[in-house]
Amino acid sequence: MNCYNFFSVVDERKAMTDLISVDDALQRILTHMTVLPAEDVPIADALGRVLAEDVVAPEDVPPFPNSSMDGYALRAADIASASPAHPVQLTVVMDIPAGVTPVRGIGPMQAARIMTGAPIPEGADAVIPVEQTDDRWVSDGRASLPEKVAVFRSLEAGDYIRPAGEDIRSGQMILRAGTVLRPQDIGVLVSLGHVSVPAIRKPRVAILATGDELVDVGEPLLPGKIRNSNSYVLAGLVSIYGGVSLRMPVVRDTLDDVRHQFEEALALHPDLIISSAGVSVGTHDVVREVIRELGQLDLWRVNLRPGKPLAFGQVRGVPFFGLPGNPVSAMVTFDIFVRPALLIQGGSQPDTRPLVTAVVGEDIRSDGRRTYLRVKLRRENGQWVAHTTGTQSSGALLSMVMADGLLIVPEGMVEVPTGTVLPVRLLRDL
Repeated sequence: MNCYNFFSVVDERKAMTDLISVDDALQRILTHMTVLPAEDVPIADALGRVLAEDVVAPEDVPPFPNSSMDGYALRAADIASASPAHPVQLTVVMDIPAGVTPVRGIGPMQAARIMTGAPIPEGADAVIPVEQTDDRWVSDGRASLPEKVAVFRSLEAGDYIRPAGEDIRSGQMILRAGTVLRPQDIGVLVSLGHVSVPAIRKPRVAILATGDELVDVGEPLLPGKIRNSNSYVLAGLVSIYGGVSLRMPVVRDTLDDVRHQFEEALALHPDLIISSAGVSVGTHDVVREVIRELGQLDLWRVNLRPGKPLAFGQVRGVPFFGLPGNPVSAMVTFDIFVRPALLIQGGSQPDTRPLVTAVVGEDIRSDGRRTYLRVKLRRENGQWVAHTTGTQSSGALLSMVMADGLLIVPEGMVEVPTGTVLPVRLLRDL
């Protein structure tokens, strides 16, 4: 048969009427996820990408000793007795701008004017800042080179010199595979001469929204129609978590159109396919039937609210998520199930959302499923207090805009009295 390999034909009907726990569903889903191959990414495009290999420094940074100040390179022993009352006079023998290699060294009682970052000349072992000399150096550093300079204080050898390898030593482990590259990581890689880096390929995610009632945002809103917000919401979520979204045209509620759009999606060589709607029990919910024709369905119907009619399987080997059509349900199930799957494909850890505990600020009723309620949080007497955003309708997308997090009511809890302490899955930084 071309449909189930997880369920037998005998127990298929029973399995499809049983509700799978959230934790069991997530565990099953993640066993199907593997990290995508690496690709070479130009360093200018590597921000936010996941490093595929360890990076070991091939050289020292900085590669040569250099000055940490604008001033004069000299020998610390020559100015051991220097003070404001008894300055030491040194002969200035050369000028060393940044980026220029010294043409000679310095000897006893000599100094070289030097810019920040310029190489230390042979023979020098310290740099005196210009402010501690009698030189009235102009701000652009172009004053004529003085014949002599008076130094007003003593130094220790090594003062104001950045030694070779001060930042990075050759052979040092710099970044581990799996690192999500930040601006400072990019800077270090550039310092080491990387024009490109091996990074995990971004997952390509085909997004389909099904329903005869859907129109795109630029089309007239005729009676009985609604705008296709799900495609745009899901595309945004895919982008946030490191994927490349491939939005498909609206899919009509016919077997032929669903088949056609899935074939079109597969032709784009996606790493993941997400559909919204069409996986419930309505007479026009035909996506499950097409998935059985083109692949397999591994699970359907999860013990949670909102989002019970979640489907997961494969379409010709490509992992498939069938999300509910209601926008809140689609977002909640994406966050719980698709997000960690997408992170694994992209080479990141399938980390869970940050949780805080909060005191429930109002009486709540649930239906016994694990329930994710949209709540706003405020700090009172040193603890978080959660209040619902109002209607908990799974079609109320504005409630997700208003929500700070999702209050998790565990399975089996029907009455949630005011004062109950429950976890909240954060949707934004507090």
